[in-house]
Amino acid sequence: MRYTNDRDTAQEVLQEGFIKIFEKLGAFDYKGSFEGWIRRIIANTAIDAIRRSKKDPYLSDNDNDFKLGAEDTMVERENLETMDLKAEVAMEAIQQLSPAYRTVFSLYVLEDYSHKEISEMLGISEGTSKSNLAKARMNLQKILSEKFMNI
Repeated sequence: MRYTNDRDTAQEVLQEGFIKIFEKLGAFDYKGSFEGWIRRIIANTAIDAIRRSKKDPYLSDNDNDFKLGAEDTMVERENLETMDLKAEVAMEAIQQLSPAYRTVFSLYVLEDYSHKEISEMLGISEGTSKSNLAKARMNLQKILSEKFMNI
């Protein structure tokens, strides 16, 4: 959902990514993290899907291990519900970004790629990656400010 606007597309991307993982499982060289290898394949699959859906989407846009008591369980459940709500609000805001901004933001902030890695993956300059990230952050701030002003 970090890279797409709808659940169906996200499920298609995830399924396509898992197919790639299973097809290339024999190519994993055990030199790095298996989790990292999987994350990179899934992220690259999402990027490929974005590329297929739009011609040049990356050009900058202007526009517990212990038992809890009943009270502790309720507090823990409320905390989890609050975290889920915050994550849901954040994800909704991220999905409102343009594909270029959303992709760079997700890769840099959520997937922890460097601007150099992002530029190589997307075929853009590092400057464009940095610019798209800065604009994504500004747009997210505006989206979230508007959302919380209306509450």
